[in-house]
Amino acid sequence: MPTLAAPSSADTGSAQQREFSFSTQDFDRVRELIYQRAGINLHAGKQAMVYSRLSRRLRETGHTSFVEYLRWLESNQGPQAHAEWQEFINCLTTNLTSFFREEHHFHILSEALRARGNKPLRLWCSAASTGEEPYSLAMTAVEAMGPGASIKIVASDIDTKVLATAERGVYEAGARGLSPERLKAHFMRGKGNNMGFIRVKPELNRLIEFRPLNLMHDNWQLGEPFDYVFCRNVMIYFDAATQHRVLQRIHAVLKPGGLLFVGHSENFTEARSLFRLKGKTVYERV
Repeated sequence: MPTLAAPSSADTGSAQQREFSFSTQDFDRVRELIYQRAGINLHAGKQAMVYSRLSRRLRETGHTSFVEYLRWLESNQGPQAHAEWQEFINCLTTNLTSFFREEHHFHILSEALRARGNKPLRLWCSAASTGEEPYSLAMTAVEAMGPGASIKIVASDIDTKVLATAERGVYEAGARGLSPERLKAHFMRGKGNNMGFIRVKPELNRLIEFRPLNLMHDNWQLGEPFDYVFCRNVMIYFDAATQHRVLQRIHAVLKPGGLLFVGHSENFTEARSLFRLKGKTVYERV
């Protein structure tokens, strides 16, 4: 679940201690670029965080100022520029998640799945982060529908680094949100050098297709419509116009009557022509 990174102690250092000059104009340009590329509405209080995160990219790319780095980023084309734009986005997002976070959503999903019977399931997790959410969805689906059911979960994220972690499916053994029963049923415990870690069992991992996706792009290419979409704690970083555009696109890829699960602080009652409130932070496609 991508969120803007919280400042660390290093983020809050004084301007005098900075390795690179970082003007208000530089910060405003970063704000414009991350809005254009990822739809993130970066507020003024994040200046220190932006400096801390992006100064690493200046060192990596050999640039001596933010003006120079941003100009280079905007003017270059081709694979190298594409890769650096991805690094730029990765730097300005972080991912706070856990297994079965906002647990009531998984109870609602389980009840809905049990009511569907043996119908094939297509589900989209649009902010996969490091994988805890899509694996929680897969566990919920298997437990509700049975191990032989037709289950397809697409798990996407704008951050390619966390997505690679998600696809590996390796976590610390003390990961929050996992019951002993689920640990036993869905994970393998590491041995030797891997002691203290757990890995998602292959049969669970196979239910999920991990893929990078930027919600700002026009063509999502997600295939057949979904029965359920999880898009939680993402759109709080978008302005109202961007939120509405994304909701329109989600509406287009969700089956009529399908459910959209959103974060606890997200409210889309303004989009009544697209979704009706079904339960606590759960909306039904009109």
